[in-house]
Formats: sequence, structure tokens, C-alpha cells
Amino acid sequence: MSTTIEAKTRSGGHPKSDGTEQSNQIHIIAPSRGWVSLRLPELWEYRELLYFLIWRDIKVRYKQTLLGAAWAIIQPVFTMLVFSLFFGKLAKVPSDNIPYPIFCYTALVPWTFFANGLAQSSNSLVGSSNLITKVYFPRLTIPVATVLAGVIDFLLAFAVLLVMMLYYGVPANINVFWLPLFLLLALVTSLGVGLWLSALNVQFRDVRYIVPFVIQFWMLATPIAYPSSLLREPWRTIYGLNPMAGVVEGFRWALLGVTTSPRPMLIVSSLAALLILICGAFYFRRMEKNFADLV
Repeated sequence: MSTTIEAKTRSGGHPKSDGTEQSNQIHIIAPSRGWVSLRLPELWEYRELLYFLIWRDIKVRYKQTLLGAAWAIIQPVFTMLVFSLFFGKLAKVPSDNIPYPIFCYTALVPWTFFANGLAQSSNSLVGSSNLITKVYFPRLTIPVATVLAGVIDFLLAFAVLLVMMLYYGVPANINVFWLPLFLLLALVTSLGVGLWLSALNVQFRDVRYIVPFVIQFWMLATPIAYPSSLLREPWRTIYGLNPMAGVVEGFRWALLGVTTSPRPMLIVSSLAALLILICGAFYFRRMEKNFADLV
């Protein structure tokens, strides 16, 4: 029988030796059927487990590595150097009148957070098979913890971005206060897609081979090496159906002061990301009853 359960509680009383009644709890365990509720309050009840899983993912990510947390900086920096050479120098891709290296790196910071979260969360359930088959806890905590653990990498890469802003003389403006919302949008997108892929990966193990291709294609479909201003309306707004397009353009607008407002694109991106997350969460919960049997 599956370990993903619906739990109901009944109270019964047994008299103590002093005449008072002792209350016992009986848990009736049964597999869930069909579409079930998300039971989000359970995530708060298991918040200590969520914290432990986040800390575990952070330690495992850099365990026995030569450079440790420096990989969080090396990956976007080297990608920026390659893009600057081929797209900035050779192809002469426009960059909204902003030096191409910082134009590209500003997009790579949230993109790397999204891509790493997606790659890690898609394999998170299979990687935690020993835990899933032994005890009950909200399975949502595993992909959620995996994505949240990437915030540390984001902060390290973002620190380099601040140094680059000083080097290129890009002043901060009032729009910078919107950055947490853009980061939240990237997190929601990464988690939403990660829920879909992690649940599918339990049943179809070849999903792990598809994920790198999905990330690579998604990167080309996101305005990282080029600006979305190359598109005219309404195509630029429709482009926001890719939630990461809204995230990338939002970061550039908030940090670099690009003149093209991303507001219509951000609205579309936010709605698309929210839809992906909600559908992914319900699909995850529907498949949850089979995780322990298949993982």
C-alpha cells in the first residue's frame, strides 16, 4: 500500500487508575483517491523538516568539491564571457545601450537560479527515495526545499552583479525595490515546472535525460543574449507567456534602468507562472499516492 495517505483522527478515552480519562488518538490510514486538496498547512506544521532539508541540500551541493560555493559564481560568469564574445563582439547583438557584459550577466543571475532549481527539483524525489519509503511527511517539502536552497547561490552571484554595476558606473534607482518580486516570480516558475517534472520522473525515469534539453531550449527562448525590445507589440507582451522572459526583463528594468517598460510582459508572465505552479501542485498531489511504490 502506498505511504502517501489521507489521515483522519478519532479520539477515544481510557480511564486512568485515578479515575480520570486518558485520551488516545487513532489514525486511520488510507490511500488518497482522485484529485485531492493541496493541504498546504502541513508545510507549516513540518517547517522544521523543511529547514533541515534546505540545509541538507546546501551541504550536499558543495560536499567534496574543490571550489565549493565558488561554483555559484563561476557558472554565470563564464557563460557571460562566452556570450559577450560571440553575441556581443562578433554578432553585434544590441543591448539597449548598456555594456553587453553587464546586460548579459544581469539576465544570467536569475536564469541560473531558475535553471539550477529546475534541474535539482526534477530529480529530488528519486534522490530522496530512502526517506520517502520509510516515513510519512508532506512530499511537497522535498522539491520546495530544493528550490529554496538555491537562494544562497543567487545571493553569491548577485553580489558579483553589484560589483559589476560599480565598475560600469550603473547607479541604483528606485525600481530596485521590485527585485524581490522578480526573484519570487523566478522561484514560482522553477518550483511549478519542478513539481511537474519531479512527479513525472518518479514514473518515467527518462525524464532526467529530457530536463537538460528543456533547460537549454528554454534558455534560447529567454532574452538573455538579446533584448526583448527587438519584438514589437503585441508580440513582446505575448512573449511574456515565457515567465522567465518577464523575470529577465524585470531584473534589467530594476537594476540597469532600461527605458522599455516590462509591465505588460510581467503581467502575462506572472499569470503564466501562477498557472504552472497551481497545476503542477495539484498534479503532484494526485500522483503522490504512488511515489513510495514507484520510487
